[in-house]
Amino acid sequence: MNPFALSFLIMLAFVLAELLILKWLRKTPVPWKDVIFNLNSGHILMWVFRGVEVAAFGLLLHYTNFHIVDRWPVAVQWVFAFFAWDLCFYWMHRLHHKFPLLWAVHVVHHQGEHFNLSLGVRNSWYSSLTNFPFIAILAVLGVPLEVFLVVSSLHYSVQFYNHNALIKKSGFLDKFLVTPSHHRVHHGTDKRYINRNFGGTLLLWDKVFGSFQPELEGVEMHYGVKGMAPTHNPLLASNGKLFKWLRARFPQWQSRGLFHVPELYIGIGGVILFGLVIYYVNHEAALAGAQQAILFALIFGGTLALGGLSDARRWGAIAWILIALAMPLLFLGWYGARDVWGMVFLGALLLHGLDGARRLCWPAASGTRA
Repeated sequence: MNPFALSFLIMLAFVLAELLILKWLRKTPVPWKDVIFNLNSGHILMWVFRGVEVAAFGLLLHYTNFHIVDRWPVAVQWVFAFFAWDLCFYWMHRLHHKFPLLWAVHVVHHQGEHFNLSLGVRNSWYSSLTNFPFIAILAVLGVPLEVFLVVSSLHYSVQFYNHNALIKKSGFLDKFLVTPSHHRVHHGTDKRYINRNFGGTLLLWDKVFGSFQPELEGVEMHYGVKGMAPTHNPLLASNGKLFKWLRARFPQWQSRGLFHVPELYIGIGGVILFGLVIYYVNHEAALAGAQQAILFALIFGGTLALGGLSDARRWGAIAWILIALAMPLLFLGWYGARDVWGMVFLGALLLHGLDGARRLCWPAASGTRA
């Protein structure tokens, strides 16, 4: 398994483990619709845009490199990149809260109404694209590409940890790192918490630039974005606010009635789909062009269908069933996929699609509300 696919697998394992701990120890119900949106908010598309970001960094490094950092001793390069990337992230994050166009992208991350590890991977489709202008200076200064990749991945790992719901206080780490306590403040809707704690890893920047706010005792935490109706449709979430900024009307689909399924059904489908994202990332280089494009399109369509199903839309149920039935038949049949993990995920998806068809055709018998 390649390092990128392995990191996705570890991330999924930690998300599921945290949910189980919260359910068993704190008796907290699992908000499956929110969790599955977070996992599948567009990672198959964000994977592509992350590639665009890395490629753009490489181009800048090749054509506009001032060769300042890459002439320093290697250890100094790494230390500089660690601090410089975090400073760039701080200002990227802060300005995404200030300017309407950037907020239209970043707001997706803040719409999550439950603070847990899955929130750490919830993002707009376009987050890598709007992040790039803020880290481009590192390429111009000559930060080597491999240093940029490792350092950015390290910081993103810390930010993923900072969204966990299990740790209240982190002891001495609260003094110099952005910890879950500090990041809860950033996501909180209390007026004293709005536009505070923009840092990613180091608390230094919030303290230097006056945006630090510690978590207050006795303040009940609520998350989300006030005044915005939540949606589990990633197409609407990533584009609705942008359309509003452009003063354009986002197209709405009319649905003939609603179709409700248990949240656990959505949860199982979402985990299977994210498993296929991992499969895609791991096998991308080995897949033929048509295989790669079709698998990408079906996974992407699956995220939209699950979003519609989470919003109780009948079209979402129909689309999910069609995709869940078509993908295994296509890849186990036409393309002859035979590797174990591919067969496990595709087989599970086929069973899930058949169960969905049963629920759609006989809603009363399956306890589903149509």
